[in-house]
Amino acid sequence: MILIQGAHVFAPEDQGIQDVLIGGGKILKIGRQLPVQESYGVTCIDGRGKYLFPGFIDGHVHILGGGGEGGYKTRTPEIMLTDIIKGGVTTVVGCLGTDGTTRTMTNLIAKARGLEEEGITAWIYTGSYQVPVRTLTGTIMDDLILIDKVIGTGEVALSDHRSSQPTVDEFKRIAGDTRVGGILSGKAGIVNIHLGDGKRKLSYLKEVLEQTEILPENLLPTHINRSTALMEEGISYAKDYRGYIDLTTSSDPDYLEPDEVKASTGLKMALDAKVPVSQITFSSDGQGSLPIFDEDGKFAGLGVGKVTSLYREMKDAVIQEGVPLSDALRVITENPARLLKLPGKGQIREGADGDLVLADSESLEIDTVLAKGKRMISKGEILVKGTFE
Repeated sequence: MILIQGAHVFAPEDQGIQDVLIGGGKILKIGRQLPVQESYGVTCIDGRGKYLFPGFIDGHVHILGGGGEGGYKTRTPEIMLTDIIKGGVTTVVGCLGTDGTTRTMTNLIAKARGLEEEGITAWIYTGSYQVPVRTLTGTIMDDLILIDKVIGTGEVALSDHRSSQPTVDEFKRIAGDTRVGGILSGKAGIVNIHLGDGKRKLSYLKEVLEQTEILPENLLPTHINRSTALMEEGISYAKDYRGYIDLTTSSDPDYLEPDEVKASTGLKMALDAKVPVSQITFSSDGQGSLPIFDEDGKFAGLGVGKVTSLYREMKDAVIQEGVPLSDALRVITENPARLLKLPGKGQIREGADGDLVLADSESLEIDTVLAKGKRMISKGEILVKGTFE
């Protein structure tokens, strides 16, 4: 067992100074000055001067790698365990993306299971950009009902030149099958939607909510902050349709497109516009390819999206944008856990999973990461590495 003593707990709501006892992969007890049972083999961690957060959830990661739009040599590599945990992320949802041919669903589920064996929690979406959706069993509904790791469909591309250009009726069918599959399996049944910067923007999602019985929580449009115009439409969508919006964090702040909005800035914009924080999530698009342009706007190469950007943008929201810490935390903990129906995740409470991040209360730098009650990082040192690291 592990006892974290005297940490300032954000669960994500502020709970003040508490001790937290972890055992068997779960949070067993939360309280002030819990007794130390050394005879039971309790390891103590000094949490004084530190904040204790729930482990972070990244709901959009190309765990097999992404990219390829520039030819075979631009396919990014598979993600490694340390690329995930050093950013405080203890739960990921894997997706394919543009390429559903050389990267397959069988590869994706194997990679997710491999990450679980290495110590974190992983789920996946079925499908890729393409419509009809390529699944494991032959149908979206069967994948959700029969395959434990599948929690939804995606990322399906809309308003993008790389999309299959589905009709709105085809998209309605995807949303309907995903919802029913989720109902029958007790899962989120959510469609993760890659939004490009085309003129249609969120029109398909609005039509689904206006003309069908699909609920807003079954649709999660991501990359909302790819442009100011899309960010503004996303804010209107969240307010007028009670829709959920996902902001992407992995764009390099030094190489932002002229009209691109940082996720931290986008969060502030949405909150200032009175969008409820409960309707906003962050995800990294980790391990996807990022085009880099020089000062003259010419293509200079490709970068790789980083899962660590999730926490970077959360910190920037607090430090640079003045967003309250508990609100900024919600978009990478409680909100995705609730929307994606991830049991035991996103909160510090008795009975929840032992996924925790200890960070310095002044710098917010990560000190310790626990996943399923096991220390993965301690005092900034990586303790657990992937099999081939």
